[in-house]
Amino acid sequence: MPLPRSPAFGSTPAPENWRNHILAPPSEVQNWIQSSNLTGGLPAFTRSRSFCLHPDQPPSPEEELEERELLDSIDWPQPPPGSEPPTWSQTSDPAHSLFTIVPSKNGQGWYVGDQLEAVVRLHDFEGRPKRYGGDLLLARLRNAKYKAGVAGQVLDHENGLYSARFPLLWEGSAQVGLTLVHSSEAVAVLRRMREKRPDRVYFSSVFRRGNRSEKTECNVFLPRDRGPLCNLTDPRSGAPWYCYKPKTLNCDARYSHSMGGYAKNLISKKEALLFKRGKNVIVPIRASTTDTINVLPARTGSSSRQTDPVMLATSGYYYQDSWRPLGGVPMGRFDGASAITRCLTGMLVYMYGDSTLRQWFEYLLSVLPDVKKVNLENPKKSGPFMAVDSVHNILLEYRFHGPPIRIQPVMVSELRYIANELDGLTGGPNTAVVLGIWAHFGTFPLEVYVQRLRHIRKAVLRLLDRAPGTAVVIRTANPQEPRRAGSLYNNEWLMLQQDAVLRRMFKHVNVMWVDAWQMCLAHRLPHNLHPPRAIVKDMVDMMLSYVCRNGTRNYPYS
Repeated sequence: MPLPRSPAFGSTPAPENWRNHILAPPSEVQNWIQSSNLTGGLPAFTRSRSFCLHPDQPPSPEEELEERELLDSIDWPQPPPGSEPPTWSQTSDPAHSLFTIVPSKNGQGWYVGDQLEAVVRLHDFEGRPKRYGGDLLLARLRNAKYKAGVAGQVLDHENGLYSARFPLLWEGSAQVGLTLVHSSEAVAVLRRMREKRPDRVYFSSVFRRGNRSEKTECNVFLPRDRGPLCNLTDPRSGAPWYCYKPKTLNCDARYSHSMGGYAKNLISKKEALLFKRGKNVIVPIRASTTDTINVLPARTGSSSRQTDPVMLATSGYYYQDSWRPLGGVPMGRFDGASAITRCLTGMLVYMYGDSTLRQWFEYLLSVLPDVKKVNLENPKKSGPFMAVDSVHNILLEYRFHGPPIRIQPVMVSELRYIANELDGLTGGPNTAVVLGIWAHFGTFPLEVYVQRLRHIRKAVLRLLDRAPGTAVVIRTANPQEPRRAGSLYNNEWLMLQQDAVLRRMFKHVNVMWVDAWQMCLAHRLPHNLHPPRAIVKDMVDMMLSYVCRNGTRNYPYS
């Protein structure tokens, strides 16, 4: 059935209090939670900003101001000052919580182009209403028959009440789904982990000289009182990195980098109760009455209705398992090798990021028979990788970003920082750059991520300044599969915080966004850190649509 595209679905930014699918994320969680009945006397990791930043590249006053404003912009609701610390039975319980669909205006029903609102009332395990906010909720509207879905946006009223809004984009049934991902009490623990325990994922390097070798611990932050440090901060990008100095070798003997492991015993037994799968982590919230409405065809003359700005935060939706962006670059369907080849003929495509971006390289390699992978004899997962179609002059490259990165052992010579790589590109209309950097930064204070993005942004601006025709695409973060232990290392709250920072830092830069978060949340398939192939295809199609947008290449409009 035809789906109307209303002018209401534009690209004007939404008000600041409605963001993606959650409201503005957190800031300092006060001592009420760190001293609560749920928190034991756990060892803290003491970090000092003085050795987190390269001494030769201190942030300018403007950069320090931007950093403060960024952190303020993602401030997360918290309990009122002076409130009593909760016991476990007083924490959020999805089984006792309910949501209610708000009736349509004047009882006239819902139409395509309208918005649907649902109100959530959270209760604790004793069945009492919560009186403060800070819980992490995700919202989705779906239709199984049409394989349709769209992400909702959640507003925290900071009193135990939440509102979720959804644009109505298809006719027929629309089922509301609301999920408690983490309670406000669990979010406070995650916040503390991020700020106080950046060592919960650790790394190592082998130092080698002749027949002698030593392995030492490495990280963005290392306490000085445990031994002398090798300052391996990148002199060009300023990205900080340290290793403990080997006992018998010099720092310049560093040979390889690898993932070290995950720190254990990070939280108390009582805090562990906040991360129980099926109890209070990623649990659906029931409807008080019905969770489904029927959507009627768009009203006649609906294009002239007043635009509700909340709708404008929706980047797109799924219908018949096909992603349909709202506003921006129209999306083409690159359903075969010939369509992709026509788009990429004569193109150099450079992909820099984590393994979620490596999926794009692997997808293109699997669907383009004329593109041949060059054997660089690199590790299967870490790369770097290169593939070439000599007939159509297509070059594809993928390279993982520099540390921190959880990876199998890799030669230090292959550790490259994105900003430095971008500075080495010529750029131009035949060049596309794709960036995806998020999954490996969730265990660090946000200042680390801000600093890394700042240097990448500067390099992107330099590239666009010398080669304005270069296409730059950024892939956002995405939700992942629920894992209780993994919540302390990667989780939706941490990813959403980073996602908000990423979008703000590149807001005024000429880049195209692939909204992986909304695409994965709207899709009917389960969440996964590495999204399934069907979603990866849609992401790549969005990227190709941007690359082909100038009309000089074959563009298969949907």
